[in-house]
Amino acid sequence: MSAPELPGGVVHELPGDLGEGLATSPVALEAWHDITPLARNEFICWVEDAKKAATRERRIRRTREELEEGMRRPCCWPGCSHRERTGRP
Repeated sequence: MSAPELPGGVVHELPGDLGEGLATSPVALEAWHDITPLARNEFICWVEDAKKAATRERRIRRTREELEEGMRRPCCWPGCSHRERTGRP
């Protein structure tokens, strides 16, 4: 299944595997379009920060689940290290 054209974040491009994971859920896709580019950036950075493939897969699944539950930022993530305190990249 190929991912539809989805927007990325402020600093990060949307990785293909995350886009494919989101594409499996219409609710998650709608939420992805509804959150801000900065919020999308947080989810992308959280997935990209995983060191092991299993962790990355789990974070993609959790991203989809958290968006389906109405969360707008990743749970338990201190934030993208690429963002300054001002919120700007």
